[in-house]
Amino acid sequence: MSQLKSAFRRSIRRLTWHAGQQRPRLSIERSISEKEGKPEKDLSRYSGQFFFEYLVVVSLKKTGEVYEPQIAYQFPKRENLIRSQKEEEESLLKAIPLFCFPDGNTWAPLTEYESETFSFVLTNVDGSRKFGYCRRLLPRGGGAQLPEVFCIISCLGCFGLFSKILDEVEKRRQICMAVIYPFMQGLREAAFPAPGKTVCVKSFIPESGTEIIELTRPSDSRLEHVDFASLFKYLSEKHIIDIFASMLLERRVIFLAEELSTLSQCIHGLAALLYPFTWQHTYIPVLPKVMLDTVCSPTPFMVGVQRQFLEEVQELPIEEGLMVDLHTGAFLKKVGDEHEVLPNKLYKELLTTLQNQRKTCQSSKELNELVTNTFVLFFVKIVGHYSAHLKRNRDRTIFQEKDFQKSVTSKSIRRFLKVFMVTQMFSLFVEELQGHPFAEEGFFEQKIKEYNENKKKVK
Repeated sequence: MSQLKSAFRRSIRRLTWHAGQQRPRLSIERSISEKEGKPEKDLSRYSGQFFFEYLVVVSLKKTGEVYEPQIAYQFPKRENLIRSQKEEEESLLKAIPLFCFPDGNTWAPLTEYESETFSFVLTNVDGSRKFGYCRRLLPRGGGAQLPEVFCIISCLGCFGLFSKILDEVEKRRQICMAVIYPFMQGLREAAFPAPGKTVCVKSFIPESGTEIIELTRPSDSRLEHVDFASLFKYLSEKHIIDIFASMLLERRVIFLAEELSTLSQCIHGLAALLYPFTWQHTYIPVLPKVMLDTVCSPTPFMVGVQRQFLEEVQELPIEEGLMVDLHTGAFLKKVGDEHEVLPNKLYKELLTTLQNQRKTCQSSKELNELVTNTFVLFFVKIVGHYSAHLKRNRDRTIFQEKDFQKSVTSKSIRRFLKVFMVTQMFSLFVEELQGHPFAEEGFFEQKIKEYNENKKKVK
């Protein structure tokens, strides 16, 4: 097992950012709405690409007295790779098994196991991200068996869509492994649809004939990888806002849960609340057991840990931060000032809106829209005046930070901006503004315009 851990750590260093490392710049996704059925320029990102890079089957193999995760099958097999591509693939394939079985090696054959869907994120050395969409299940057959994981590796972030694909994979797995690969080949040959569009994949199933599977991409790209219902299932409105505040100051946040699906869904949902900003530090929604010492990092991180490792985590020398138990909805560790980070008036507005209006939501779609609009409005009130402080000088655009901060009349917002403006997420936001001053108007800019127009009407 020690050799496996060493190989895993070597490969993961190439893929996931650890303490003391700053991720390369990532572009901020701005254009995220759809008008008259036609996606805006940035909304069509990903469209036309392959759905996935690999389908990997990870199974447990007995080594001595323990079971270790190993790749049993990889589709497709890539050939004629140049050296750098081959090294990247080797690192990726070494890392995948322990993200599919992050629970350690205390497994035994089972007669019953409820299939589980979860995801993980790997960041490559060039800053590009790969998503791992996993379905862990018990193969069909007589007697006790070990679970296996079907993992789809893709550069596309769209959890709901890939969850449906994994439903089809699981359905075929219960018939025969051989039925899976024609379906995945058909999927690989199909182009990833533009937002709001549908792609149809034909697939033959013995005794059922040819099926046509329709895969529709959400029209709103902000909600492709999140489901806010999970957040409110496990956390109160106050705790969600306190976590949000900690994330804005780029603190260390540890999440604990029994199920992998709970960890990945909740952490992806919380990260989405930061729009139009992006978390720039270590981000591991499902932390393998061999990487538990990541929580000792002195730099910011957001990680998810299975609750069975709580005692081990608590014994580690963890620096100041937030530890959230999603099972109980409680904070096991906190700085103590979480409810004081945000401007008091805006904190109360967030809390009141979420508490009062959430109960009226009749569907997950309505809830997603409510939560998104509520937190975007917070940022509109905090930084929505940024465009007035972009000064163009010949071929350069300069953001005047001091004037931007001083122009705010609210003392509490100015105090918040003083600490928020030194974060990496704000720095990236400014760099993007200066680098793309004429970027196409997106959802955030639309909300700023709506807010300013409403203020004029009130006056």
